[in-house]
Amino acid sequence: MSTDPNAKYQSPLTSRYASPEMAANFSNNKRFGTWRRLWYNLAVAEKQLGLEGISDTALEQMQANLDNIDYEVAAREEKRRRHDVMAHVHAFGIAAPEAAGIIHLGATSCFVTDNADLIIFRDAMDILIGKLVCVISDLAQFAARYRDLPTLGFTHFQPAQLTTVGKRATLWIQELLWDLRNMQRARDDLGFRGVKGTTGTQASFLALFAGDHSKVEQLDELVTELSGFATCYPVCGQTYSRKIDVDFMAPLASFGATAHRIATDIRLLANLKEIEEPFEKDQIGSSAMAYKRNPMRSERICSLSRHLMVLIGDVLQTASVQWLERTLDDSANRRISVPEACLTADIVLTTLQNVVEGLVVYPKVIERRIRSELPFMATENFIMAMVKKGGDRQECHEQIRVLSHQAAAVVKQEGGDNDLIERVRGCAYFAPIRDELEELLDPSTFIGRAPQQVDSFIEKHVRPALAPYADVIAAKKPAELSV
Repeated sequence: MSTDPNAKYQSPLTSRYASPEMAANFSNNKRFGTWRRLWYNLAVAEKQLGLEGISDTALEQMQANLDNIDYEVAAREEKRRRHDVMAHVHAFGIAAPEAAGIIHLGATSCFVTDNADLIIFRDAMDILIGKLVCVISDLAQFAARYRDLPTLGFTHFQPAQLTTVGKRATLWIQELLWDLRNMQRARDDLGFRGVKGTTGTQASFLALFAGDHSKVEQLDELVTELSGFATCYPVCGQTYSRKIDVDFMAPLASFGATAHRIATDIRLLANLKEIEEPFEKDQIGSSAMAYKRNPMRSERICSLSRHLMVLIGDVLQTASVQWLERTLDDSANRRISVPEACLTADIVLTTLQNVVEGLVVYPKVIERRIRSELPFMATENFIMAMVKKGGDRQECHEQIRVLSHQAAAVVKQEGGDNDLIERVRGCAYFAPIRDELEELLDPSTFIGRAPQQVDSFIEKHVRPALAPYADVIAAKKPAELSV
């Protein structure tokens, strides 16, 4: 055990990238301070329900030392007893001597370890939700700003029909809204293990209250309430079901997939020089190729998101091998996997917010690419216009087919620009629509309802989803990266 009160879950993620809030949530102070609060709540509830031997002085001493943790004493006790919970029971008893004999009364280790985990996990999800809504809010502003900026759509990463920059962003937002729903649901579904005893039968508490079942039930409810939960799990073995960890981790893994997809799209668009993530004035993209502007933030998001997506495998395995009332082989694994998932999601969100806040759009590059592809897409418009002028649809189709293949050969075989429009303009057959070509090539006529879809989506779906988090969004600060 570290004797540093601010020591945090040790991971390369924590030491370099984790936000102060999330790192603190997995610190020694948070974990062992929560243990002490749980012991205090238990003692308060036991006294309130008439259990003798718990003095006011004992409770006062416990309350006064909730955060006054002597880590050197705790480390010495753990070295001696080889049991982390009992080490802290004795350390707390030294700080609150009047309470030394009643700390942990009737409880098992999982009373503090499991209940503290549930508190820490809930607080971690609150941090993540707060960051996620800020990312969604920033992206919604981006989508609204570029609601009607035409851009080339891609399917199979091959040129397709036009969309808009803002409409494309709504595809990202929609998935993030589903992640918000899933995270909030998982957070709200977290219950409290409560006061259940060594194998979940509450036998020790039944003995303490001389066989009074109603008082044991009241004790469970009261400690749950004092600990900030509305409900506790009605039954459990020694631990709360590790299925809960699966439910908690699933939204984080799902968010990892969303973040990876968004960051990949940005990397592809950066290659096309249409959109870029922030790039500082003195930032270096390559040690050898000085001109490079590598999308390193988006690459980091992809890298960490892959890690986040696979961590759920640990908790699935753990949940599947819990023998009977419990087995201890869950402990070491979940002490790594669950904090690691929260820290990873935190870093991904911070990085994603930084990227979204500083996204740079290059309309001229986008326009140039549209101009290079639009002539092929506009051919159907040419055919319709010619038919309206009295032309034959099939003959017009053949004329366009021949000219299109000639233009394609120039692009693919000679490396030239798409000259289809010049060919159409110079072809006598298309003389009736020659003056209409520019109008027929207006990109804004190829984007369908994309701008209106953006407006409707933001109004009907984004704003209502973000409304409960208005105060969080209003207090948002720009995301800062350590590197």
